[in-house]
Formats: sequence, C-alpha cells, structure tokens
Amino acid sequence: MLGARAWLGRVLLLPRAGAGLAASRRCPGVWPRTWPHRSPSRGSSSRDKDRSATVSSSVPMPAGGKGSHPSSTPQRVPNRLIHEKSPYLLQHAYNPVDWYPWGQEAFDKARKENKPIFLSVGYSTCHWCHMMEEESFQNEEIGRLLSEDFVSVKVDREERPDVDKVYMTFVQATSSGGGWPMNVWLTPNLQPFVGGTYFPPEDGLTRVGFRTVLLRIREQWKQNKNTLLENSQRVTTALLARSEISVGDRQLPPSAATVNNRCFQQLDEGYDEEYGGFAEAPKFPTPVILSFLFSYWLSHRLTQDGSRAQQMALHTLKMMANGGIRDHGFHRYSTDRQWHVPHFEKMLYDQAQLAVAYSQAFQLSGDEFYSDVAKGILQYVARSLSHRSGGFYSAEDADSPPERGQRPKEGAYYVWTVKEVQQLLPEPVLGATEPLTSGQLLMKHYGLTEAGNISPSQDPKGELQGQNVLTVRYSLELTAARFGLDVEAVRTLLNSGLEKLFQARKHRPKPHLDSKMLAAWNGLMVSGYAVTGAVLGQDRLINYATNGAKFLKRHMFDVASGRLMRTCYTGPGGTVEHSNPPCWGFLEDYAFVVRGLLDLYEASQESAWLEWALRLQDTQDKLFWDSQGGGYFCSEAELGAGLPLRLKDDQDGAEPSANSVSAHNLLRLHGFTGHKDWMDKCVCLLTAFSERMRRVPVALPEMVRALSAQQQTLKQIVICGDRQAKDTKALVQCVHSVYIPNKVLILADGDPSSFLSRQLPFLSTLRRLEDQATAYVCENQACSVPITDPCELRKLLHP
Repeated sequence: MLGARAWLGRVLLLPRAGAGLAASRRCPGVWPRTWPHRSPSRGSSSRDKDRSATVSSSVPMPAGGKGSHPSSTPQRVPNRLIHEKSPYLLQHAYNPVDWYPWGQEAFDKARKENKPIFLSVGYSTCHWCHMMEEESFQNEEIGRLLSEDFVSVKVDREERPDVDKVYMTFVQATSSGGGWPMNVWLTPNLQPFVGGTYFPPEDGLTRVGFRTVLLRIREQWKQNKNTLLENSQRVTTALLARSEISVGDRQLPPSAATVNNRCFQQLDEGYDEEYGGFAEAPKFPTPVILSFLFSYWLSHRLTQDGSRAQQMALHTLKMMANGGIRDHGFHRYSTDRQWHVPHFEKMLYDQAQLAVAYSQAFQLSGDEFYSDVAKGILQYVARSLSHRSGGFYSAEDADSPPERGQRPKEGAYYVWTVKEVQQLLPEPVLGATEPLTSGQLLMKHYGLTEAGNISPSQDPKGELQGQNVLTVRYSLELTAARFGLDVEAVRTLLNSGLEKLFQARKHRPKPHLDSKMLAAWNGLMVSGYAVTGAVLGQDRLINYATNGAKFLKRHMFDVASGRLMRTCYTGPGGTVEHSNPPCWGFLEDYAFVVRGLLDLYEASQESAWLEWALRLQDTQDKLFWDSQGGGYFCSEAELGAGLPLRLKDDQDGAEPSANSVSAHNLLRLHGFTGHKDWMDKCVCLLTAFSERMRRVPVALPEMVRALSAQQQTLKQIVICGDRQAKDTKALVQCVHSVYIPNKVLILADGDPSSFLSRQLPFLSTLRRLEDQATAYVCENQACSVPITDPCELRKLLHP
C-alpha cells in the first residue's frame, strides 16, 4: 500500500465510512464464485481474478442519485469497434456507447473537448465482463452518459498488457483489490484519478451503482477539476516511487539458500494438508509454485523439508487432476477448497504450464497417472485450441447456452444431471454384487446426485441447480470393492462411460472461443508440447511444438525489424490476419517464445530453433533492458509513450513474470554459448529484484528458482553423435527421463562449422568413444569421463 493513504482515496461502494473492502466482498447480490480472496503474501496476482466489487479514487466525491433504469434492447448500429480484430472489442461493437480503441484519436478528443477518459479493460472470456456489458454498456441511458460526458475507451487486456498493468497498479494500490472488468477514469493526459472493477448498474444496499459513479465523476470534473488533477499527479508520483525496481547500491543478489528456505517456509505455512493447494478458496493451479517445490526437492532431497516439498507438489497435482477443475484440460480455478466446482473458463497459459508440471511429476515419481494427465491436457489443446496452421488460440469461455437459442449460463457445457447420465449409460454391469448400470457406477465414483452436487453457496444465481460436476470421490479400488468388481473392469467401464458422455456433449452449444493468438502464450504452449514430448519420448508431441514454432516465425515475426508481433487473429476460412498497424510484442512475448525455442531445441536437437532464440534475446535486450536500474521493462518506451508508468512485472502469478523467465533464459543461453554478457545480465536482473525476493519470495517463486540455478553450477550435458542414430536417441531420452532443471542439453554432431561448435569451441575436443554415441557431463569448465551406456549416464545425472 502507498504511504499517503489519506489522499489516495476511499472505497466508495459502501454507504458508511470504514466498512472497507471485506464488506464489499460479502455484500448481497455479489457472486462469491470469483471473490479475489488470496493473500498477497501467497503470490496472488491481479490476473488471477476476473471481478472484484471495489472502486477507488484520488479525491472524495459527493453522493449521487438513485433510481431504476433497466437496459433496453441494444441498438444494432455498430460503433467504431466494429473495425477492430480483437474478439473482446468486437463483443462491444454494438453497444450504444461511442467507444474508441486505445489510441491517439481518443486522447486528442479528450484534450480538445476537455473531457475525462473512461477506460474499460477486460477480455472476451471474462464472466463479469459479460455481466457488466449486459447490465450497463447495453443500457441506453448509461450509454448516453458515457458518450456525452466522457471519452470512452475499450481495451483488450490480452492485446495491451502494458495498459492493463499500469492502471491495475493504480486500482490495486488504492483499493486493495483488482480484477476484470477494470474501469478507470483518466485525465486527458492519461493519469488515473478513480478506479474500480465490476459495478452493478444501479445502487444497492451496500454498493454504489455504475450510473451513480458516472454522475459523481461528471460533477467533480465540472466543479473541482483542478483539485482532481493535482491529486491525480500526486497519485502518479507515488506510484512511480512505489513501483521502481532497481539495482541501487547493491552489488550482488541475495543468498539463494536463504531466499529458498524462506520461500519454502511461506508455502508450507499456507499449505492445505487435506486437499492440496495454498489457499482456502478460490484455488488456482499456480504452476510456478509447483515448479519451485520440485526444484527445492532436488536440492534438499535428503532432508525432511525436501521430502515435504515433493509431497506437497505431488499431492496438489493429484487432487487437482481428480477434481472438477479438470475436464480434459483444466478450468481456470476452483471456487472451493476441494477443487470441486470450477470457474469454467479455460486459458491456454494454464494448459501449457500444467502439461509441464505433470510431466515433471512423472519424471520425479515414475507414476503414469501424471503422464496420463499431461497427455490429456495436450490432447484437449490439439482438439479445441489449435489453429490448422500450428498456432494456439487464447481461451474458451465459461458461459454457453444450455440449449441453442437460450441465454448463456456458466458451466452449461460441462455439467450433468443424473437423468442425462442414466439415459446415456443404461447398460447393466455384469458380475456386480447388486443390480447396477454403467451410469450408476459412474455416478457413484464421481459423486453425482439427484439434487446435484453443487452447493447453493457456489451457485447464488441458481444457474446450476440439479447439475453435477464430475469429481473423483473414491479410488478405483474402493469403487471396485463396493460392487464386488475387478479393478481393471471398473477402470474400463468408467473410461467407456466418460467417452460416451464426451461424445454426447459434442451436440451441446460450445462455449465462445477466443480465437486471438498471442505470441507469449504460444511460446508457453511450444514449451508444453516440447517438454512433455521429450519426457515421454513422443515425437508426435514434439511435432506439435515444432509446428507452433513455425507458426510463430511465419505469422508473428517481422523479418525486417527482427521484432515479434503480439497478436494475430483467425480470419475467414481459417486464414491468419493482423491488425493494421500491427500490435508489437511486449517483454513477455519475447521471454516466453525464447523459453519455448530453447525447450524445442533440447527436445528436437534442431539448432535452427536455438539460433532464432539467440536473435530474439538480442532484440529483447535492445527493446526492454534497463541499462540504469537492471532488469527488463514490460514494454517498449516508444510503444508506451504517454502512459504514466513504465513497469517491471514483479510477480509470478497465473503466468510467470517475464523477468523471472528471462533470468532462466539468460542462464541457459550462457550455457549454450558461453557469452559472458548474458550471465552478467542475469546477475544484474536478480540483483534488481533482490528486495522483493528477500521480503516476499513466495511472490516470485520462479525467480527464486533462477536465483538458485545462477548460484549453483549449470550442467552442460553434451551428446556426441548423429541426431537420427538410435544410440544417440537413447542417450538423449535418458537425459529427458531425469528431472534436471538446471541443465542445457547440447548435441555435438562433429561438424566444426556447426552453430554450436562456433559458440562453444570446447565441443571440438569431445569425441565419440569407439564410434558410439557418447555423453559428457560438464561443470565448471570440466567434463566427465565419456559415457556410452544410458544406465551409467542416468546414475551420473541422478546419483
């Protein structure tokens, strides 16, 4: 929180002073399924929430009027958003609001007409964004207020994460909450003075409605504009000071051992022993935490804390996979502690990271349960989130019509009634100790009931009455014993039943697909396919990663400038389109794509991907590196011109921070090339984030992992051999079968003119032993004896 809280503003949704945010979260009529109820000390992120009923202001405002103004039928006359490519902006193209996209035209209009800017930020699969559009932005009177008294600007947060981060920083700092839709009022110079998230259209017992807020701000702008502008400037100055991340007078980053232990202890304190995870509710998968725990186990595996870290991660992954949050792919989060009732939206970035997490769990445990989950995630992505040219779509909505022509409801595509299951699975089960159908067996195992297994507290709108979410209630052994059946027979019956439900569900109206493709999330998905394919030894999965990388290079890379594009879109007939002018990449686009390319090189041993990763890293350094304070800015200086802040993301949340990923990338690139400047940059970056890691390491578990890797010795595992030869592949597969996060895998094919040989001259000194594929493990500029037997190599890698 900012120190000068008195002038930062007041929470305005409550009629009495001091009621605070907690009351607004529990007020009648606010759907608690998306309460932003995670402690900042647990590494929660604003991107983890899609709604929070809060509003904050840099000036006090007088009370407004009340009244009932129901929405009328929206006009079918498009506004200027009709010319945009973003699925989210196009959802608002027929609102009776004079919307502008983010850009100079809107800013010039605000300055010329001396009007405040109303900025509304969301994304196309956001449930509460849908709600606010339906209730407020389709309302004729509210539309007139927004069009006449404000310059109204719509932003897709996934297209412009820089705009989203800047104003979310304001909202979080002044209200203790954040989420989407995010609504912020700005001066014509783009400085925020009031901000909030979801607003109901009209006043309630404990909340101020959107119409009232608009009337208050209109009045303040007319009567107290100078005071408002002065306070806005003070807010911006304070936010600049608060958000600064810099090396300062520090010479080196903190001790990795100290920060690691503190991060583990903070996670251990918040761990849910029964159901796994690290919060009460809602619960998010947060793969960055699981990756940290695996790394912590590796370096502490002979200690009690190391065993504890492994148990926490594996138990969480198993409970998530058995919960309702998993349905082929994974839903965005669970609204309850048990992972039972999800918020049904599905995001690409979750699928990508969870595929890696489950693959790592398989490496650690050897339990095929985890590898089966990883394969199921990637099968879902291939089926539902893949463009025919190799790219990956952003998300599927939570809402869909129960029947064609009906109003969309959350979860309608995914839930089941007992009657539906009985009709689809009426076959008798032979050999059971009592009369039993396939449907009854499935309902018992997955906890389906006549009344529905969703608590009313999870369904205050009554949309899910009588419905069931499939959640594993018993082990296969218990279900088999209950009915006197063989375990394998039960497994076969359940799998057959699930497949019949899946085929029947294909006839339901599907949720909305956000077919926008983002470079950053595509980079994460390349990693997901590459890592899982390598761990499981499945070339088919590596081919998906290769096609994804080819898509990025063909459609999201400008050869002339060497820059990535942030977005592209699905056009008619499955074509690929771009906005004009194109939306250029942000730091996370470069960081996540570079990670994906490094993972793809290690999975495929095709050096072209490594070469492109090096070129993109060079471009990233030129565009985003802070030569004064260290670390990377999230956006280009030119692209963010006019924004009041230029930020460095300092939190690993639903997605890892791009600075955390960059720290890993720089270490790996140093291992692949030996270039000292990348190691120097990594140390400088980690030093810049020292204070954040010391104070709240659990907010940056991915960066804490990078800190540990930097202060330990990175292994260079070199395989000398022909890429296509069986003995080479056997050694490579041995490396992939072992969990070794702090390594680079290098193929030396004996060609002194090859890319890697030019980067690392010592490779020319390594020879095949007796003309067989040969492995060397190199650390601290010294290499092991040559190894040709995969079993011996495994012993060396995992003593």
